[in-house]
Amino acid sequence: MIRTLSRGAKLALTAGCATVALAGCANLPKTLSRAPAGQMGIPASGVRPDAQNQAVISAMMQLGARPLHTLTPQQARNNVTPTDGVKRVLLDQGRPTAPPPGVNTREITIPRAPGAAGTNPARVYTPTNATGPLPVIVYFHGGGWVIGDRNVYDAGARGIAREGQAVVVSVDYRLAPEAKFPAQHEDALAAYRWALANAASIGGDPRRVGLAGESAGGNLAVATAIAARDAGLQQPFHIVSIYPIAGADPNTRSYQENANAMPLNRAGMLWFFEQVKRTDADLLDPRINLVAADVRGLPPTTMVFAQIDPLRSEGTMLEQRLRRAGVDVRSRGFEGATHEFFGMDAVFEDAQQAQRFVGDRLRGVAAPR
Repeated sequence: MIRTLSRGAKLALTAGCATVALAGCANLPKTLSRAPAGQMGIPASGVRPDAQNQAVISAMMQLGARPLHTLTPQQARNNVTPTDGVKRVLLDQGRPTAPPPGVNTREITIPRAPGAAGTNPARVYTPTNATGPLPVIVYFHGGGWVIGDRNVYDAGARGIAREGQAVVVSVDYRLAPEAKFPAQHEDALAAYRWALANAASIGGDPRRVGLAGESAGGNLAVATAIAARDAGLQQPFHIVSIYPIAGADPNTRSYQENANAMPLNRAGMLWFFEQVKRTDADLLDPRINLVAADVRGLPPTTMVFAQIDPLRSEGTMLEQRLRRAGVDVRSRGFEGATHEFFGMDAVFEDAQQAQRFVGDRLRGVAAPR
């Protein structure tokens, strides 16, 4: 059963964090260095995950998940993921681990940002038996810009394709610390440019190209729309931003409440920021610090939030900033859900509901006029 947060509940959850703004972030790097570490375990708020969500977290622990902040980037990339946890739960339930039917996939490569050698792998998801041309969604995976790829985040991209009846292009991008900020944002914009030029070749409608992502990818979706606006490119028809990184202040209410949460906690986020930044000033760049970005003129946006998530406060601050700028924003928050829940649809009913919510929004906005 889905349990969504009412508007009043959402405001209550974020009370006390709305005063965080650019003017209050001048000492952010010092704040980051002073922040308590936090360990994996029970969230500081005492809120426990929904039983279905907890089953995935428990499976991750049984498989040997280790705290990110104790690992090197390479070790972290080989760490247990929520996707591994979902597969373990499915096996324990005697259910198949293969992806559900309804979506076909194929592998392609996409050029990196100008000046960067090589290409990035990508996966194209096409709804089975869909009649085109279909809207195209460029999807960016999560992982703090340090870990993750299209394989780890397959379920989220697949769900958007299925529920949204859209061609989804899930794009890998260069990761930190090997490629520091802003390499990830530059690759994201390059992928969007590629989609505008090549939508028709993958069965898509070049007039209806959108952006989506989870966590770090949710940040990239919004930041890429801003970059496209500033570059005079065709604006995406829609943005889907799922529990995005919208700032770098570890003292918001949700950071405090979820300092010890799994699978993402305060220590993990501080570790991500250390890997991706060149200097502390990068954390105040509006591409990372979206809560201080100019978001005027952005297209309709859909946002999904998890209650047990250190990123929740800044995500809701970004939602409020978008609303104040006149952007059409719809959001849904899920009580008892943790960061990374969106791709747990095989075993978590709220993830199914979240994917349907996104799909309904995409189909409504993308309907040909």
